[in-house]
Amino acid sequence: MDMRIPQMDLILPWDRLRDWVHCMAVVTFDLELGQTLEMLFPPHVKLTESERSNICYLSFPDSNSGCMGDTQFHFRIRHAPSKLDLVECQQFSKAYNSKCPPALQVDQNSILGYVYFRQVKDPTLRRGYFQKSVVIMSKFPFLNLFTQMLDILAPEFFDKGPNVISSACKDIYVWPIPTPGQILSLPFLGTNLQITIPTINCLSNGSPVTSSQMNTQVTSFGSKISTIIPSVYQADLFQALRPVLSHVHLLWELVLTAEPIVVMAPLPDTCANTVHALLSMIFPLRYCADYRPYFTIHDSDFKEYTMKTNPPPPVILGVTNPFFAKTLQHWPHIIRMGETCGVNIGKLKKASNFKLLDSQPGVYTGYKPFLQKDKGLLKKIVMGMQSQRPVEVQTVILRKHLHELTESFMIPLERYLASLMPLQKNICPCKSAPLPRPFNPEEFLATLDTSGPQLTTGIKGDWSGLYKKFFRSINFSEWYNMRYREAAEKLQALHLEIMSDSDIQSWISGRDEVEAVDLILRLREQIAQTNLPVKTDVREKLRTHVDSIIKTLPDDLQSVLHCD
Repeated sequence: MDMRIPQMDLILPWDRLRDWVHCMAVVTFDLELGQTLEMLFPPHVKLTESERSNICYLSFPDSNSGCMGDTQFHFRIRHAPSKLDLVECQQFSKAYNSKCPPALQVDQNSILGYVYFRQVKDPTLRRGYFQKSVVIMSKFPFLNLFTQMLDILAPEFFDKGPNVISSACKDIYVWPIPTPGQILSLPFLGTNLQITIPTINCLSNGSPVTSSQMNTQVTSFGSKISTIIPSVYQADLFQALRPVLSHVHLLWELVLTAEPIVVMAPLPDTCANTVHALLSMIFPLRYCADYRPYFTIHDSDFKEYTMKTNPPPPVILGVTNPFFAKTLQHWPHIIRMGETCGVNIGKLKKASNFKLLDSQPGVYTGYKPFLQKDKGLLKKIVMGMQSQRPVEVQTVILRKHLHELTESFMIPLERYLASLMPLQKNICPCKSAPLPRPFNPEEFLATLDTSGPQLTTGIKGDWSGLYKKFFRSINFSEWYNMRYREAAEKLQALHLEIMSDSDIQSWISGRDEVEAVDLILRLREQIAQTNLPVKTDVREKLRTHVDSIIKTLPDDLQSVLHCD
């Protein structure tokens, strides 16, 4: 098979790919070099040596995994974008992130790799096996979309060679920009993929395409096969967490408070899917700590995450190599996934009793949950298994429960945050825009008796204790910083709107030149801020005010300010 990069790479404007895909790669096994990067698309994409090494090692299962046939999994690595890439990506991601749920926002400092690995016996090769991976690197956490793309792309590549990847990239080049809330039709190697990215105001866990919308899209693509992807990101919670479902509420608390967790599984797809399911448990809240769906001893961050001199950092690791059973036995929370597909209804195992290599599936921790289990949910899930209820329905039940639990936890926080906003009548156009009052944990906890989670959920327990633990986590600090920034921007926009409707001429009358110039500079700076949710007519009114104020100043000052 000819593995040279097709010449079309030189003329195709590849940069448009970055709207969806950072790059595509083919990783193969070399007897002398080990895992090597055989091809990279586009060929001029810039990767650091660390990124290249991580992609190579993370695109293959560990040697002890024994994956035969085709296996799909995903990983996540740190990413160092160039200055030029950072400027361009920030402009795009800012617009995208403002419209989608926090859990689906892109992170400029990390990148996800979606892998299709094939290992089959081949007596014509010196090693006796054909081993190769096709990898899509992207900043988007769209597991279901990229899994479907690899289902189409990888088998074609293994059969026909690198021209298939070039054709795939050419298709992606004409895709519309990722826009939350819109039905997007994505032509891909003879198939029309239909997706909807949920918006930030989406109340459910997904935005499935309706049948009427689906029919409209299919007819426009004629003879192409149409594949509907109801959710680009939703995890199969029931299948992924099946062995540990009896501890689902404890796991929810661990993820919510960003506790260090290691998932040990025999295969990379099992550990990656389990990590993805854990992150999905607290949707729509974003998991803000680090997470690695698949992690190996060759990862550039291996030493950082396995050193025993410091407590484990807030991260979720998915591993398959038995070496980690010893290396990470000091971690406080270990989830061991096995081959069994039944529900583990046993008790929690103490972390101190963790056996190194022959441990049974289960959750090993000394953590004492703050909340009680919802026995009704667990009973419903078990009865569903006994009646052979479809796994898709089981997942919907589980997802709906966890979504409502997270919402019940966050609603009091959102309500309290709203109370920190100043009243509109107290916003004065003559003064600077006000800011929300600081968050006071004790003041918030005092509101729980009258407006706590008990109003929306029947789960009992020490909610106050759980909130206190949550306040110490990165999930809270990142959520609060984001919400505070949004509130401050809204106040600033409201302040500008009030200023645009006020009588600036009356206010400026009798003021000295310093105050007038200060107001001009302040208004100009605020008008130029594109991140503020300010209407166009408001900005125009403010520009008119600026021009009016300038005219009241001496000629020399007018000349200086007009030059600015």
